[in-house]
Amino acid sequence: MPEHLLLRHREIPDLNQLSVYQKNGGFEAFRKVVTTMEPAKVLDEVKQSGLRGRGGAGFPTGVKWGFLPNDLWPHYVVANADESEPGTFKDREILESNPFQFLEGLMIASYAVQASVAYVYLRGEFWQIAQTLEERIAELERQGFLGEALFGSNYNLRLYVHVGAGAYICGEETALLESIEGYLGQPRLRPPFPAVHGLFGRPTVINNVETLTNVPPIIEHGAGWYHLFGTDKSPGVKIFSLSGRVNRPGNYELPLGTTFRQLIYEHGGGVPGGGRVKAIMTAGASSSLITSNEEVLDTPMDYETLQQKLGAPLGSASVIILDETVNMAWLVSKTVNFFKHESCGKCTPCREGTYWMDHITRRMMRGAGTPADIELLDKVAHQIQGKCLCALGEFSTMAVVSSIKQFRPDFEAQVRSS
Repeated sequence: MPEHLLLRHREIPDLNQLSVYQKNGGFEAFRKVVTTMEPAKVLDEVKQSGLRGRGGAGFPTGVKWGFLPNDLWPHYVVANADESEPGTFKDREILESNPFQFLEGLMIASYAVQASVAYVYLRGEFWQIAQTLEERIAELERQGFLGEALFGSNYNLRLYVHVGAGAYICGEETALLESIEGYLGQPRLRPPFPAVHGLFGRPTVINNVETLTNVPPIIEHGAGWYHLFGTDKSPGVKIFSLSGRVNRPGNYELPLGTTFRQLIYEHGGGVPGGGRVKAIMTAGASSSLITSNEEVLDTPMDYETLQQKLGAPLGSASVIILDETVNMAWLVSKTVNFFKHESCGKCTPCREGTYWMDHITRRMMRGAGTPADIELLDKVAHQIQGKCLCALGEFSTMAVVSSIKQFRPDFEAQVRSS
């Protein structure tokens, strides 16, 4: 078995060149589906593989594709490359170093739902990636992998790149659709859901870059082969973006079910100075804080176990390690400032709540806080929860609520120091 399925460029030099990608089996899976497989068969193969969305929610990919109705046309597929979550940097590595596998996955998904047009939505800061991606799409058109009557069939496909303006909220799929359509990037009220009323009001599939990059090897080797990796309910591999207080931060492609201990110590080289892990954030700034102990460190990282055992989502697996040098009041001041800045302002609980959480934590950090501010911060966070139009407002409260509950002395020390 190869060491990497997604980060193959680490073993194959120049894999971001079309000729090299083709020499290593590139676009044979796409040719296979267009020339020998019915769209429903492709969809079923992905469904049987158990591939789950790698963007955060972990929803079964094949099931998501199957939601598109066959009595409403045209269909669209959108690749969500708006990688804006603090602590997440996996998709960027794929886009820069293994882009053709991602594009092939997007093309296979388009065939499976019979979309003749697909979009890649990139965050505004990825403008250089957008430029090279457009060049690679043009190269695919010249080589006959995109365009009309592909491989002599009646299937046509065009890919387009759309660059946002750097707004975190456009990682939310309906805000992303609004942005592509030329509107302000703000979430839509749901239902209707994108599978029925998506891009330009038509049925749309939206998948993350890492999710789509898994598709070509699944088609090449089969759904049963994919179950050789990971766990029964969370099959396959996952790219864990490891950062924070570790000696070797970076992207690590590992089977789902790998433990925190393996990730942090075997791959990440442990904590600087041999320190102790104080807490873990599993999904970037959008995470609750998990208090570290021996049992937590030995917990498998998959979609079911983390939620059931620790009450924390795996999310995009943006694992941030915090040691004893980190004051959690300081950490919260950073997360709430980020969410306050990135709130689109459409719904009142998020717009006002993130503002006041930021205001309170700033007061604490400049030495003017009081013990009552801890209670007020916790109260504001709880008043936001369950009342927002999209997940951003909910995410903004997770570090706040969990850190006050588990690391209250850090807040009390910050207030006393004032």
